[in-house]
Amino acid sequence: MDTKIGQLDVSKPPCNDVGSLPHNGTVSTPLLSSEWTLGRHLARRLVQIGATDVFSVPGDFNLTLLDHLIAEPGLTLVGCCNELNAGYAADGYARSRGVGACVVTFTVGGLSVINAVAGAYSENLPVICIVGGPNSNDYGTNRILHHTIGLPDFTQEMRCFQTVTCYQAVVNDLDHAHEQIDTAISTALKESKPVYISISCNLPAIPHPTFCREPVPFSISPRLSNHMGLEAAVEVAAEFLNKAVKPVLVGGPKLRVAKACDAFIELADACGYALATMPSAKGLVPEHHPHFIGTYWGAVSTAFCAEIVESADAYLFAGPIFNDYSSVGYSLLLKKEKAIIVQPDRVVIANGPAFGCVLMKDFLSALAKRLKHNKTAYENYHRIFVPEGHPLKCEPNEALRVNVLFQHIQKMLSGDTAVIAETGDSWFNCQKLKLPEGCGYEFQMQYGSIGWSVGATLGYAQAAKDKRVIACIGDGSFQVTAQDVSTMLRCGQRTIIFLINNGGYTIEVEIHDGPYNVIKNWNYTGLVDAIHNGEGKCWTTKVRFEEELIEAIAKATGEKKDCLCFIEVIVHKDDTSKELLEWGSRVSNANSRPPNPQ
Repeated sequence: MDTKIGQLDVSKPPCNDVGSLPHNGTVSTPLLSSEWTLGRHLARRLVQIGATDVFSVPGDFNLTLLDHLIAEPGLTLVGCCNELNAGYAADGYARSRGVGACVVTFTVGGLSVINAVAGAYSENLPVICIVGGPNSNDYGTNRILHHTIGLPDFTQEMRCFQTVTCYQAVVNDLDHAHEQIDTAISTALKESKPVYISISCNLPAIPHPTFCREPVPFSISPRLSNHMGLEAAVEVAAEFLNKAVKPVLVGGPKLRVAKACDAFIELADACGYALATMPSAKGLVPEHHPHFIGTYWGAVSTAFCAEIVESADAYLFAGPIFNDYSSVGYSLLLKKEKAIIVQPDRVVIANGPAFGCVLMKDFLSALAKRLKHNKTAYENYHRIFVPEGHPLKCEPNEALRVNVLFQHIQKMLSGDTAVIAETGDSWFNCQKLKLPEGCGYEFQMQYGSIGWSVGATLGYAQAAKDKRVIACIGDGSFQVTAQDVSTMLRCGQRTIIFLINNGGYTIEVEIHDGPYNVIKNWNYTGLVDAIHNGEGKCWTTKVRFEEELIEAIAKATGEKKDCLCFIEVIVHKDDTSKELLEWGSRVSNANSRPPNPQ
């Protein structure tokens, strides 16, 4: 079935009514409505695909475009403090809404936002990056413009974006603008990757006949599996798994881009195998599933999960990414001859064969009907499982420990919450949280850009207004992108931010320590109070002991539930999860391998 983007709006006059015969019988000069402009067309397209909030930073090349975006009734323009955060916000928004958008100015804005766009590319998120470009009359004139590197070449920015977007459109004439914009947007949705659209600064306000066919419904051609390839892949996979004694299933991050989460659970329900998730797929697989055994992350997996996965005689990985971080420095104890690797459009079984043009969701659904029920691996897990102990209770006025903090965060989670975990020790502590049904969870593992979570929290909360976002952010990461707490306040968001203040880049310390990992300590609550400045609803507090934390959480979820709540948690600089200690040493070992002989 085609995925329809947008619907016809019958309340608007059709284009061929424009310039029709007036009552006196004379022919009028065709007139174009002020709403049939390039800027309004782009705005309506964004609304149609679900990007009803656009994150922006103004600059002289995009100001007229911003005027026309603001004029669209269904679109909200969210001004951010800098381009990097606008890009991170579009990333977070896309994680909740399915697509995000940001608007910046030419080159100085574009090259600032490109880091966030690269992160969205690595995580397979459709982000529409819109840039206000030079006046169309300046192309080909050999002129040097401001906001450039001083050369009469306007392609530098686009060339930089070519490696981190799946499509680039430079719109500098009206005749082709409609097609270029629609192609870019549909490509982003089809490929689930960012796209780049540059729009000349003198074009957004000009009406054009191609924009009066509005809305022109467009659809994305469905991607289909090769039927014979699908049948063959299912046949071989079913034979491989049905003869196994204790097979397991492991969900990976590409379940999202393949839109195969439901099909994966259908397979898990049908086969009865033990069900695990890779760390970067946390939140994509329901943890309340009766056969869920935890996060498979090699040596830093949740308790007893790695033992079951790595001792299995067959494992199906759906949408995995095996990088140095997810493999804990390439230390996973997996064997290729035991594995079925299912990617969004390809299936590889053990050492062969491989089947292309087979969509993951089709394969998983078809395989579910062919597997014998086998719960041996889950029974083995249940047999060896020992419930986790609880952290030692803090004594009165004893310094708060991180494991106690996350024990209390666990109690806050429900289907009405979502967790955003910043790069750092929060990766490992948040992995151990047990997500209730409906609780969202996001982090950026593949790209791992520190500071991502502030903008992503802004974007996710703007998209998912029905959830209260709980963001766990380290002090080092917060210093990179702190400014856009002000945008959260302007938007009336009610996020709870736990700022974990341990005086430095702890994740880097555990990989390789040095004086560069120590940062200047800020008065973080004082900073947020200054940003608040009496405008909007904001409440801050600083906690050092467990009893203060309990009181702060009660207030944030009670009388301050409609406020943005900022809780600065003071902890010891060496207070980290045991998983980070293990992971850091293994990643350090992988990073420090000597060169091979040449």
